[in-house]
Amino acid sequence: MYPPQVLGIAEQALDACRSAGLKLAVAESCTGGLIGGCLTSISGASDVFEKGFITYANEAKTDLVGVPEEMLAEHGAVSEPVARAMAEGTLQGGVDIAVSVTGIAGPGGGSDEKPVGLVHIAAARTGADTLHQSEVFRGDRDAVRMQAVEAVLNLLLKQAQP
Repeated sequence: MYPPQVLGIAEQALDACRSAGLKLAVAESCTGGLIGGCLTSISGASDVFEKGFITYANEAKTDLVGVPEEMLAEHGAVSEPVARAMAEGTLQGGVDIAVSVTGIAGPGGGSDEKPVGLVHIAAARTGADTLHQSEVFRGDRDAVRMQAVEAVLNLLLKQAQP
């Protein structure tokens, strides 16, 4: 189901978390559980992976990971502040490192300001600055979602390393 290069990055990220003694959680919107699925497809992931939240609706972003309603109203769900808030809110759930993703996978839902393929990701770690990255991925819905998974895993790997 996952391309070999994506599974390889997931395995590296899990190894980095394991080596650093970090417990991991994810908050996903546009990927709908693909990141958690990718990580848990690797044997031994339970050493590191604690939980995942699929926060597809704005209400779930607020209820499950603490994104303020005012932030969603001001910036929209697909934004840097929301991606950061999702990761940081997930971090508050008793883990050491958390990643998040929010975006527009398409084919509809885009605008001039926020085109189809726009994805914001974040990685938060206890005692470290939250990392953020945004990309505009190309391709159909499945391609955008898989590119988002790969980008999140790469950011997770970066945040997990010393």
